[in-house]
Amino acid sequence: MSNILDAASKVKWDRTTAAKQAVFLAVAAYSVKTLYPIICKHLGKKEDPRNNRRNAKPVNGSTCLIKTQIESVDFKKASPGVNAEFFKQILELGKILFPKLVSKELCLLCLHSVALVSRTFLSIYVASLDGKIVKTIVEKKPKRFIIQLIKWLLIAIPATFVNSAIRYLECKLALAFRTRLVNHAYRTYFTDQTYYKVSNMDGRLTNPDQSLTEDVMMFSQSVAHLYSNLTKPILDVMLTAYTLIHTARSRGANASGPTILAGLVVFATAKVLRACSPKFGKLVAEEAHRKGYLRYVHSRIIANAEEIAFYRGHKVEMRQLQKCYRALADQMNLILSKRLWYIMIEQFLMKYVWSSCGLVMVAVPIITATGFADNETADGHTQVMVSERTEAFTTARNLLASGADAIERIMCSYKEVTELAGYTARVHNMFVVFEDVQRGVYKRSSLSSAAAEKKSKPEMHIDGPLEIKGEVIDVENGIVCENVPIITPNGDVVVSCLNFKVEENMHLLITGPNGCGKSSLFRILSGLWPVYGGRLHKPSPQHMFYIPQRPYMSMGSLRDQVIYPDSAEDMSARGLSDKDLDAILDIVNLKHIVTREGGWDAELDWKDVLSGGEKQRMGMARMFYHKPKYALLDECTSAVSIDVEGKIFQAAKDASISLLSITHRPSLWKYHTHLLQFDGEGGWRFEQLDTATRLSLTEEKQRLESQLAGIPEMQHRLNELCKILGDDSVLKTTEA
Repeated sequence: MSNILDAASKVKWDRTTAAKQAVFLAVAAYSVKTLYPIICKHLGKKEDPRNNRRNAKPVNGSTCLIKTQIESVDFKKASPGVNAEFFKQILELGKILFPKLVSKELCLLCLHSVALVSRTFLSIYVASLDGKIVKTIVEKKPKRFIIQLIKWLLIAIPATFVNSAIRYLECKLALAFRTRLVNHAYRTYFTDQTYYKVSNMDGRLTNPDQSLTEDVMMFSQSVAHLYSNLTKPILDVMLTAYTLIHTARSRGANASGPTILAGLVVFATAKVLRACSPKFGKLVAEEAHRKGYLRYVHSRIIANAEEIAFYRGHKVEMRQLQKCYRALADQMNLILSKRLWYIMIEQFLMKYVWSSCGLVMVAVPIITATGFADNETADGHTQVMVSERTEAFTTARNLLASGADAIERIMCSYKEVTELAGYTARVHNMFVVFEDVQRGVYKRSSLSSAAAEKKSKPEMHIDGPLEIKGEVIDVENGIVCENVPIITPNGDVVVSCLNFKVEENMHLLITGPNGCGKSSLFRILSGLWPVYGGRLHKPSPQHMFYIPQRPYMSMGSLRDQVIYPDSAEDMSARGLSDKDLDAILDIVNLKHIVTREGGWDAELDWKDVLSGGEKQRMGMARMFYHKPKYALLDECTSAVSIDVEGKIFQAAKDASISLLSITHRPSLWKYHTHLLQFDGEGGWRFEQLDTATRLSLTEEKQRLESQLAGIPEMQHRLNELCKILGDDSVLKTTEA
């Protein structure tokens, strides 16, 4: 024990030694922590398949469990990464970015490439100029020094312009890419009502606005920036290596040793960084998803601010926002923590390891080159080659630094490529969903299917993908449903087979309990939902007009609200003027708002300016403007007074507009000729409407309801009297 203490006392500990050992231990510990799982993973890859096959025993249904797990894994979408799928997606998006051989984007790309190449040659020239300047200093030649310095300042003018042009062209290229993608996305998004089907029929895009705006922007910027960060460094490496090797050989030095050393160092660095690199593509894609969801929650609060204020639900909404933000902050912190250690290893390898190797690579050719050796002249004096060696060292060092910086950017670009893979996957998935929806291919999330399995009527639900087998035929007059089922996007069969016929000048009243398929029928007739079976004869969309319970108020003038979705030019083409619009507003009792709101050209936030009843009457005004053959009215006058409502319905009949109405007001029954009644359990009845008989039956129903409403109170009083009197009664009941 005393010997150990004596030996320990002889060791000199100082702060520098302790700090060095602490840093060494920290780096070693992190290296073990990082590399050990990777090594174990690679070693275990060969053993796992055999172990799985050896241990898979069909005991107590375990085989079925394994099969289920495999299917669930296959169904789960793979995380974005730099793989064959990524390059396939890039090629498909490239066809959108460059639709033809000669385009604006290709011209910008060529100009950008020329600027990058010019910058590389300028860098080589500046490096050689630096060597000449140092040589003049060593040789103490002030005139040549001034001449070289003037050259250096003059070359700085085109060099700085090229640098600025590179940044300018990169931004212009990113903007051109974004414009091309946005135009293509908007055309696709607003074709065949894709904007509705993506959100309501398909469940793959949770936030289409996020994909159309931020994801497209980030993808465009990442592609343009990555092209600049890869093209120039690769060219720099090639030209720098050629210049260094050519210079070394011209001076009689062997360049194979430094070249092999450079290759080994770069290869080892690439392998280590690849092994230690986190999955930035998956992390960035998840971050973008959480950003989009946070924005969606904000927009939801803005859209429903009045209802939330009435309910005083600010605390609940604040908790939801805080929960979403915490999820986003956790993801961002995770990315930052991953980058911390990755960048530390990256900087250690690329700055310090590469710098030390670079000194060896520069020093060895200069020391061993015969062209830089001191020679004896004919008169016996020694010719000292110090200035030449200094010039060569300075030039080689600058070129090597430029090449190392280029290789560093290439190595760092792997992280940017993985991030680009995340943006590429999201943008490509957006276009895939748009195309699938236009072809009638809809995919819902597994959550919807799970919820559907809990329904009490499993026979009223279709599992798996829905096949569109129905036929839609455009006709001039009449609406005919032949064996058409009403099926929701989730696969719920509301009505298995529906048959009815609405001829010209017929007016159909549609009734039934909530969720029986009334509004779903209107969605099918409007073309929003597909016809999964049977045959549907209906007029073309321009001859049908749908008015919902909450009419949409667009941005624009008061005139735009009446003629929506037409424009002022479309109205003029119809041969209509503001006087015709005055007559239309007079029908729906809205003529006063023209004066109240400041004329037809007034532009206000009509969603908040108009009351609920005024907005519903504005929706009916649009019907009179467009004059369709058939009007689909979905509780569109529930906030309108009965007298004004009757005036509007009578005016619609006088205008030869066939009405298909969903309403619960008995006062509107007299304006209809036929009845389509759903029972809420898949059944329906289509018949001619006898308004008088139906009104009398309704009055009798209401009378019986009022009489039977007092029976529970009377029964309760009878039980109390029996208890007080101690008697019994044949009508006495036992209370729970």
